[in-house]
Amino acid sequence: QVQLVESGGGLVQAGGSLRLSCIASVGTSNFNALGWYRQAPGEQRESVAIISRIGSTNYADSVKGRFTISRDNPKNAVYLQMNSLKPEDTAVYYCYGSHWSGSYWGQGTQVTVSS
Repeated sequence: QVQLVESGGGLVQAGGSLRLSCIASVGTSNFNALGWYRQAPGEQRESVAIISRIGSTNYADSVKGRFTISRDNPKNAVYLQMNSLKPEDTAVYYCYGSHWSGSYWGQGTQVTVSS
């Protein structure tokens, strides 16, 4: 019913930048919240950045000042700009959306930061 597809992951050196994209199959304006989570092997999935329907944002303390979440409703897209990347940011990043019909997850995109 609702699909989220991520792209933009890859391998980058510490201090570098990446931009993740998530495209929704329905209008992003219809989501109560959109965001990004990440999960490293053997670790729990954790919230990275969330944006609400009205545009308010919330970031994990570990990424504040380095990551920025944004939304483009005409393109049904949500983005995560990641700057000053650290090896600790290495994980699979998942797009998330809370919709009236339920909660939805993307397939994930790998981000690897080398030192």
